[in-house]
Amino acid sequence: MRMHQKYRMRTPSTGREIIIEAEPDRIYLDRDTGEELEIVAEVLPLAPTPSELPWMIDNLRFCDWCDQLAQKDLNDCPWCGRRMQPLQH
Repeated sequence: MRMHQKYRMRTPSTGREIIIEAEPDRIYLDRDTGEELEIVAEVLPLAPTPSELPWMIDNLRFCDWCDQLAQKDLNDCPWCGRRMQPLQH
């Protein structure tokens, strides 16, 4: 279970972005430029969450029972709590 929130952070001068687990009251620096990273967005799903995958179409599937979207790395649906079918490769 992931307890810390993931954020999309950007280096202002280069525009390079990274996604990291961060605490909102801490200052994070770019390792190459030494600049302070700015928070661009919070990554869904919000913490705490049992999934490590961000909400994007490539990482989601529909629950067999309630037809709601859930992350592919979960066995149980976060909405109805029922076990989802295994993924077919």
